[in-house]
Amino acid sequence: MAKVTVVFAVLLIALGLIGYFGTGAQHATALIPTWFGAALGMFGLLAMSPDEGRRKLFMHINVTLGLLGFIGVGVESLRGYLAASHAGRQPDMIALASKLTMTGLLLVYVILCVRSFIAARRSRLV
Repeated sequence: MAKVTVVFAVLLIALGLIGYFGTGAQHATALIPTWFGAALGMFGLLAMSPDEGRRKLFMHINVTLGLLGFIGVGVESLRGYLAASHAGRQPDMIALASKLTMTGLLLVYVILCVRSFIAARRSRLV
């Protein structure tokens, strides 16, 4: 699962950089996926350890980061969209697309982590 974490980290970093430079490098908040990706990547690399305790610790940190990111960005996406709609203006579609992409990536990541944790628990019980 640590290798999958690094793949998702690279995807998030790419999303942040594309969002930032694709909009003319005007808004530093477009780099938020990059920071989440960097954190996931760092802990993902630390999880690539032969020590089971260390691997479990860093993967639990990663899934917690992923879940917090999913909830935070999901709520922010909804809040931003509703605020723009209630103000009678069009929401920033590039920002919304970036937020929804990050939300989707983190949702898939958390689901994969939970499935992996369940499979690991079941294999230990057998």
